[in-house]
Amino acid sequence: MKKMGARVKVISEIEKIMANIEQVRNIGVIAHVDHGKTTTSDTLLAGAGIISERVAGDALLLDYLNVEKEREMTVKAANASLYHEYNGKPYVINLIDTPGHVDFTGMVTRSLRVLDGGIVVVDSAEGVMTQTETVLRQALEERVKPVLFINKVDRLIKELKFGPQQIQERFVEIIKDVNNLIDMYAEPEFKNKWKINPAEGNVAFGSAKDKWALTVPDATKKGITFQNIIDAYSSNNKDKVVELFKKAPIWDALLNMVVKFIPNPKEAQKYRIPKIWKGNLDSDLGKAMMESDPNGPLVFYANAIKVEKAGIVATGRVFSGTLEPGKEVYIVSSDRTGRILQVSLYMGPFRELTAKIPAGNIGALMGIEGLKSGETLVEVSYKSQAAPFEQLHYISEPVVTSAIEPAKLQDLPKMIDALKKLTLEDPNLVVKINEETGEYLISGMGQLHLEIAMWMLKELYGVEVKATPPIVVYRESVKQNSKVFEGKSPNKHNRFYISVEPLNDETIDLIHKGLVNEDQDAKDRAKILRDKANWDYDEARKIWSIDENINIFIDATSGVQYLKEVKDTILGGFRIAVKEGPLAAEPVRGLKVVLHDAEIHEDPVHRGPGQIYPAVRNAIWAAMLTSKPTLLEPIQKLEIKVPMDYLSPVTSIVTKKRGKILDVKQSGLQAIVTAEIPVAESFDISQELRGSTAGKAFWGTEFSRWAPVPDSLLDDLIKKIRERKGLPPRPPKLEDLLGP
Repeated sequence: MKKMGARVKVISEIEKIMANIEQVRNIGVIAHVDHGKTTTSDTLLAGAGIISERVAGDALLLDYLNVEKEREMTVKAANASLYHEYNGKPYVINLIDTPGHVDFTGMVTRSLRVLDGGIVVVDSAEGVMTQTETVLRQALEERVKPVLFINKVDRLIKELKFGPQQIQERFVEIIKDVNNLIDMYAEPEFKNKWKINPAEGNVAFGSAKDKWALTVPDATKKGITFQNIIDAYSSNNKDKVVELFKKAPIWDALLNMVVKFIPNPKEAQKYRIPKIWKGNLDSDLGKAMMESDPNGPLVFYANAIKVEKAGIVATGRVFSGTLEPGKEVYIVSSDRTGRILQVSLYMGPFRELTAKIPAGNIGALMGIEGLKSGETLVEVSYKSQAAPFEQLHYISEPVVTSAIEPAKLQDLPKMIDALKKLTLEDPNLVVKINEETGEYLISGMGQLHLEIAMWMLKELYGVEVKATPPIVVYRESVKQNSKVFEGKSPNKHNRFYISVEPLNDETIDLIHKGLVNEDQDAKDRAKILRDKANWDYDEARKIWSIDENINIFIDATSGVQYLKEVKDTILGGFRIAVKEGPLAAEPVRGLKVVLHDAEIHEDPVHRGPGQIYPAVRNAIWAAMLTSKPTLLEPIQKLEIKVPMDYLSPVTSIVTKKRGKILDVKQSGLQAIVTAEIPVAESFDISQELRGSTAGKAFWGTEFSRWAPVPDSLLDDLIKKIRERKGLPPRPPKLEDLLGP
């Protein structure tokens, strides 16, 4: 085990290593929930975290592995820097901790943006699971190179009683599964280059809990066999397990693997920037990022926001230039400028002020208020070349909502302020105010996401809240095309002739992935829709708007007077109509709205929002109500691993919950069940699966898709939602919208 003194560093030493880009690595630890990701991160931080001088004295008095409080703070930090020596050379390895639970995939996605490599952690007993596939797919989409750590090897010995041959077979199975995923999700140029091969040393195995790990070359070099490992655990002799740790500490195996197989930032940015940045690669900014040039213009991507007493701290990656206090920057998506006041890097659990952070490194800045995660900052003199990074595509979206209020009424301003800060830190949390009731509605990816948000409100911001039980958020849509309806303004001087139809799946997919959006050139967008979603090119060129819930507005009119003058007002009516649909005031999704004709009054006084909004909204709603309207519910994909003996109760639970079995495979004595169930039916599934399988089922979930609610449940569900919202029990009728 290394002596603590080797890791006590002054800022100037770390700055020197950071300035040599070949000695920098940016990595994350990614895994299915409960596969040991946090324990792995923890032990790496404990064994190799850089400790600043101000805590070095205390740290040396204690075994750093036991400084629980320090380690907890480090794990909660946005990132931490590790110090590691490989072949006599010092390296700074910036480690970002990523959440494992499906509800936090948004944070994982933002973290991956600033990484070049990921240690994929897999529980040896459970193997590759749903969330392993999800996070690996996300990593490969961001061109983040994986290495593998097979964790919890002790489970194979203590629980499954495996011998050397069986352990080897399990490793081969896990490696094969990971390589299959790389084959499935990596782009063609990386498929073969990035596959893992234990003989080369890019696969480690061990026990993060017991702090040991080995690669195959390590095991040969150190003379450690599978039988030695089996003996250490079978004998229940703790000294033998400690001996394993002393011979093969986890940080040596994993960090050697990282240095050897994960590219340095300069190498990685050459192939990552063309994929993740939207700007011109031949511009000064583009060239500087491709080269990771510390002397080029500053480009910083903020992947995480933390609200501290002193203000907002943005952690992120310097893709080009050098991060320094005093520099003026342009904030791309909010089109404003700001000045950096402080620059710091993480040394153990603390942020230490530093003079500069050069390209390729991960650091933190302070001084820019209102900054959100996912924002791009560019040196202000290069504003004209600025472009955001490619929009992040989250695997999931907020589908569960609770109404909250402060336990003490006087805490309302405090709660509002805390909610603003929470949504800055986590953009996947959505907060809205119900205008009718004044309730604050908080929406998240799932039940756990909301529970953590409530906990943070209390523990971090000192606001205790009362929350309603979580409810599922639905979407409204239609199943067929409508006829054209006339919407009249209240003064009868403006008329709009509108029809609606459902968008096809290909269009929805293109918009969801960001390949089609409102900011595109109309011709480019029309070409993509024609080639990939079977659109008529001329119709696609007439798109006026694409909203966040994937609804499209098309102007199919010809020669209508004053139309351009009221375009924004018409789109305002469209947005009101799709923000809360006619069935149950839920957001509308997947709707194509076509304006066929219009009559607009010549006098602006008679064609304001008060006249046009209701006319457009009512025509859209009338068209929807006559096109087989439906509610869409969020569907979760489940992967359940269970002993064959318990297959029947598992399939019964899925069926009982309106679920569908998609696939059942046998792997040894286990069944792997792939299924889908509605989120509305999933709140108690954990208890049911545990109860019916004697705790032997392992499962993972991920958001799958939106699907129509069965017709047999639709009327009753609409009535319940309307009742909950204080609306009349039935949706409006055509005469209510269009008049007699």
